[in-house]
Amino acid sequence: MINHPFIRIVRYLLFPLSIVYAAVLQLRNWFFDCGCFESTSFEIPVIAVGNLSIGGTGKTPQIEYLIRHLHTSYKIAVLSRGYKRQSKGFILANSESTVAELGDEPFQYHKKFSNVYVAVDADRTHGIKELLSVCPDITLILLDDAFQHRKVKASFYILLTAFDNLYTSDCVLPVGNLRESKRGAYRADTIVITKCPEEISISKKEALYKQIKPLDHQQLFYTSIVYDTYIYSSSDKIALADLKEYKVLLITGIADPNPLLTFLKTQAIDYQHLQYPDHYDFKRRDLQKIQATFSDIVSSNKIMLTTEKDGVRLQDRLETLYTLGIQTSFHEGSDKIFRTLLQSKVKK
Repeated sequence: MINHPFIRIVRYLLFPLSIVYAAVLQLRNWFFDCGCFESTSFEIPVIAVGNLSIGGTGKTPQIEYLIRHLHTSYKIAVLSRGYKRQSKGFILANSESTVAELGDEPFQYHKKFSNVYVAVDADRTHGIKELLSVCPDITLILLDDAFQHRKVKASFYILLTAFDNLYTSDCVLPVGNLRESKRGAYRADTIVITKCPEEISISKKEALYKQIKPLDHQQLFYTSIVYDTYIYSSSDKIALADLKEYKVLLITGIADPNPLLTFLKTQAIDYQHLQYPDHYDFKRRDLQKIQATFSDIVSSNKIMLTTEKDGVRLQDRLETLYTLGIQTSFHEGSDKIFRTLLQSKVKK
């Protein structure tokens, strides 16, 4: 969106506001660093996953990666703000919880991982205290999108940045998409460049390393998106390899659908795309438009396809709706190095 000429002009006209915003955030961080503002630590390990930019860096698959690799050793709870949820305060997910109550990403965690506690609270300090009070068997907490939440002192900070949109090439809001200055990266224990191509040359990795300039205490990792080999509806599944036999209406309400679009093209899948903003709250008129667009597709072999995150908001509202899942994959077996680093920090 920032590449649109009009939006770009407006943003640069707001450059003075960007300077003021960055200065205020820098002062806030300094107060936390020097101890003027309190950061609460907890006896159990807390892992914070986040970014410096607005959305689109792959926090959800990174949280799911951590769940998959840590759930056998720890009783895990995931705490999120619950962005755009229609509720307030602390809520612990249960069998009666809805996506409107939790927000799309927390509801997705709750739906996929029955052995993990999922809760939402805008105040992460309060949320952790409530979790430990009502679920005393918790031994590890994952904070989703909490890199800027300085009131909690986490045990381990994971900073994500997208391959084609590194935070080092961006500016602070409203000129760019950064929530805070690039200097905020110093708080990270590790930096993960997400959404990388499956193959990256040595020279490209050297260039990325020089651009990120990790500090001595930081390690740099590279991950790619791996798509599921099947797409799923509420009662059926179709092999991804067979999807080229269908006419596909793709519906997305995510920050950056481009990796998905590129993937579908490489699979020679014939699709029509309806794009909506990130975390979009689909209204009745949107569903009517989607249904009308689908009806206009002339084929007896046609389906609607969406992402897992959109699927939790559209479930039971559209017929013939399938979802395509994703996972994050570390390059060249570096996931073992990452997990070793993670375990060493968590055990401390």
